[in-house]
Amino acid sequence: MLGEEIIPQTLLGDLSANHLNGRWHYSAETLTAEKGAYALLLQLSDELIAELPRQGSQLLQPGWYIYAGSARGPGGLPARLRRHFLQDKRKHWHIDQLTARATVLAAQAVPEGDECDVAAWLSASFAFDIAAPGFGSTDCPICPSHLLVWRPPGQRPV
Repeated sequence: MLGEEIIPQTLLGDLSANHLNGRWHYSAETLTAEKGAYALLLQLSDELIAELPRQGSQLLQPGWYIYAGSARGPGGLPARLRRHFLQDKRKHWHIDQLTARATVLAAQAVPEGDECDVAAWLSASFAFDIAAPGFGSTDCPICPSHLLVWRPPGQRPV
C-alpha cells in the first residue's frame, strides 16, 4: 500500500483547511469500531467511465478524488473501509467502480460525523469541484455529489 508520501502536500493542506486534518488510514485495521462518516482519498491514473444508474455514464479524468461516505451499519467505519480497500469485490455502490481502479486509497474517519457535512466542507473551497453530479448521493436530497475532484492551485478559477 502506498503511503502519504506520494500525496501532494498542497492537497493535504487543502484537506486540512477543510476540516480534514486527522490521521489518514491506509488500512481499516487501525480504526476502532465506531460509526460515522469518512473521507476516502483516491488517485486515478487513467480515465474511467463511471456508470450511474438512472444518470448515465460519467467520464472521470486522471487525478485525485475524494469521496464522502457514511458507515452506520454493523462493524461501523472499519467494516465499510475494509471493503473499500479491497480491489477485487462485487460492485455494489458507485464508489466501487473507483476503488477497483484507484492507485492510492487512504481514508480519514469522522466518528459520529455526517457524510453531507464532509462533502459540504470540501465543496466550500475552490480546491474541490464536483466530479460527477449525483455520484454517491442519489439518496441525498441536499448534496449535488459526494464525489469531488481536487484542483491543484494552478488549475483553480480566479
